[in-house]
Amino acid sequence: MKNKEWKERDSQFILPTYGGKEIAFEKGKGVYLWDVEGNRYLDFLSGIGVNILGYSHPRLLKALKEQADKLLHTSNLYLIPHQIELAQKISHHTFPGKTFFCNSGAEAVEASLKFARKWGKERFEVISMKNSFHGRTYGALTLTGQKKFHRGFQPLLPGIKYVPLNDYSSLEREINENTCAIIIEPIQGEGGIHPCESDFLKRVREITQKRNILLILDEVQCGMGRTGYLFAYQEYGIEPDILVMAKGLGGGLPIGAIHVREEISSTLQPGDHASTFGGNPLSTRVACEVMDIITQEGFLERVRIKAKKLWDGLKNLKGEFSGIIKEIRGRGLMIGMEIREDARRIWKEAEKRGLLIGISGDRVLRFLPPLIIGESEIEEGIGILREIFKEG
Repeated sequence: MKNKEWKERDSQFILPTYGGKEIAFEKGKGVYLWDVEGNRYLDFLSGIGVNILGYSHPRLLKALKEQADKLLHTSNLYLIPHQIELAQKISHHTFPGKTFFCNSGAEAVEASLKFARKWGKERFEVISMKNSFHGRTYGALTLTGQKKFHRGFQPLLPGIKYVPLNDYSSLEREINENTCAIIIEPIQGEGGIHPCESDFLKRVREITQKRNILLILDEVQCGMGRTGYLFAYQEYGIEPDILVMAKGLGGGLPIGAIHVREEISSTLQPGDHASTFGGNPLSTRVACEVMDIITQEGFLERVRIKAKKLWDGLKNLKGEFSGIIKEIRGRGLMIGMEIREDARRIWKEAEKRGLLIGISGDRVLRFLPPLIIGESEIEEGIGILREIFKEG
């Protein structure tokens, strides 16, 4: 069937929680996708940061097939070797602690919220950032500091406050005897690609340690090598109490996790929290392979080199088309281009020309290419954007 026919069937049977769908993809290889009509697309979005190793990566396919032939699922009532191995790898490459596995970023955020409130005992308030995004389940939705996502779903959870990102004075004023945790995206994704300032994040870490408050870093989108570091916080030179991850961890399979500092890891006990499919043999086997690939010597250095290539190309576009492009911001291969018009027009035009990008809000184009992207593919994407901007 053609794209149009799939779109018609989609509208008949699928709840309309996503708008603007026009393409049905059939296969992918490397950093390219092909739709059901054979059209090829260069992927600068990687499934909104999920497919960090692109499509049909041979090592991931091998791990997937080998595990699928053996065992897909067992209950967490039993030991799951690959789950244990993955948790060990995470601890080794981050900080000493223990890990809980689930199926998505929103579930991981929910787990971090439950953990924080149980750890806080009488303290129950959590401070989040305005313009943040943490997911669409009720706890994650409440933590999300954007009113447009809240509309129609009130009342939300009590005890959540919001302060502007990088405004330390406002944050300090909101801390009181009821504060148990502060949650921050080191780089806001859905909010328009806004990074934390280094001084801000360091001062937040200092006051959370001084006031015995948990620091939760949501790295669902900016983690797993996206910034050229395994996790974004590592570039800032701090460590959180709880690290939230998902998306790229599974390389295309559903998985989420929170990694909790060793000293507080006994907070959750049997019966406090669980996930039927969390940490299943298939997802964790593939995630182990993802971790091995992106932590191998030289991989993240190459990501930083390719990120500079993309940044240079986008900055050149800004120089050429300053009347259209207002700002370039982000870190590594997580970049936002703020433009002076509705971003949707350029987003859809790029799609028509075979380039997949994203949008954050109304005026920000979002670039999240696979970490394996090459220089020639970066040049190809920049060339497509240049032609779009030339035509106005």
